[in-house]
Amino acid sequence: MIKKNTIDLDFDREHVWHPYTSMTKPIPVYPVTHANHNIIYLETGEQLIDGMASWWSAIHGYNHPVIDNAMIEQINNMSHIMFGGITHNSAVELCKKIVNITPPSLTKVFLADSGSVSVEVAIKMALQYWLSQGITTKQKLMTPYKGYHGDTFAAMSVCDPVNSMHSLYSGFLPEHVFVPAPVSKFGSEFNQAEAQELEAYFKANHSQVAAFIIEPIVQNAGGMNFYHPDYLACVRKLCTHYNVLLICDEIATGFGRTGKLFAVEHANIEPDIMCIGKALTGGSMTLSATITSDKIAIGISEGEAGVLMHGPTFMGNPLACAAACASIDLLLEQNWQLRINQINTQLQQLNKCSELNAVSNVRTLGAIGVVELTDKAGNVNVAKIQAYFVEQGVWIRPFGKLIYLMPPYISDDTSIKTLCDAIYNAIKGKHYAK
Repeated sequence: MIKKNTIDLDFDREHVWHPYTSMTKPIPVYPVTHANHNIIYLETGEQLIDGMASWWSAIHGYNHPVIDNAMIEQINNMSHIMFGGITHNSAVELCKKIVNITPPSLTKVFLADSGSVSVEVAIKMALQYWLSQGITTKQKLMTPYKGYHGDTFAAMSVCDPVNSMHSLYSGFLPEHVFVPAPVSKFGSEFNQAEAQELEAYFKANHSQVAAFIIEPIVQNAGGMNFYHPDYLACVRKLCTHYNVLLICDEIATGFGRTGKLFAVEHANIEPDIMCIGKALTGGSMTLSATITSDKIAIGISEGEAGVLMHGPTFMGNPLACAAACASIDLLLEQNWQLRINQINTQLQQLNKCSELNAVSNVRTLGAIGVVELTDKAGNVNVAKIQAYFVEQGVWIRPFGKLIYLMPPYISDDTSIKTLCDAIYNAIKGKHYAK
């Protein structure tokens, strides 16, 4: 039975600006009343199996009692308190956990509000560090094409300049050094020519480059490119040799998504600065962190400013910190590696999409499954395919030529099969076409 709408969709359409949408030609939005486990409930009666984990963040699903109870306990004490001149148990305990699970050299934690902001903080750290060393020439960043690091201005400036928003803000965005995107694929051979090409960029630009920023192993929103760990190891080696800091953006890849707790572990490297977010709170609250080494922290602190020049109002939010503590414990207390392997096994069902003419590539890594359409098939009509997916009882949000899954870790085999079947049938029935 179809329920009467209580969410004012007319007002939403007229006044609420959703991400990456037009106000004159908005794509339909679906009214959600609640979510539980891995199911999203629509006001219109549909129940949708979640294939996106709310943009890769809700790794434990929705309404997990452990996270909910942690937040209830915290909110009964205080939901927020300023972090300037004040500390609190939730923040301290969270930072203990972060230091404990990230690479050993990363010992200093700056708590921020979102993934984009954590990247902003990382960039500030890198620039301020070199200024503190008396080196004023290092004011650019180096990064591969096909990267994505967020939508705020500094973060956006190191996103892919071809397939991003650069053209809209040219003249305002700082110009950085872009290197070719990694080509050698995860699980295949590493082409040494990539290492030589990278070194040429370092040799030519290192004197003006403060840091190299990269998403380790998986370039996410820039095309779901799974690249060879040796590429990342090569970047680490070159950064050390040419005196360039390495920033690893683990916002999407962190907390087990690639099969390792953090993707840098695939290459057995340690960055100078690491950004985390998304799954940090299990998708329950907005929170991120920028973690760095003693060397960087001391360098900044002994420099001209003497302090890191950043301080968001909601930094160290107690409610978000409490949720993050609970989420990390939930993850580590289970055999999460086995769970990721099980999900990966189930995601192999996507391989049958390879038989379809519109599909150029199917790939999986950890709890990520990607189906890439051919150039001829073109970009997905999001509104059209989304309507089809809702009819099939699934929530999948493609972008560009990519239809992908990043399900919550609590998803059972039946749910993942339903998600995989929906993608296959959507492509086979050309429900993606404009």
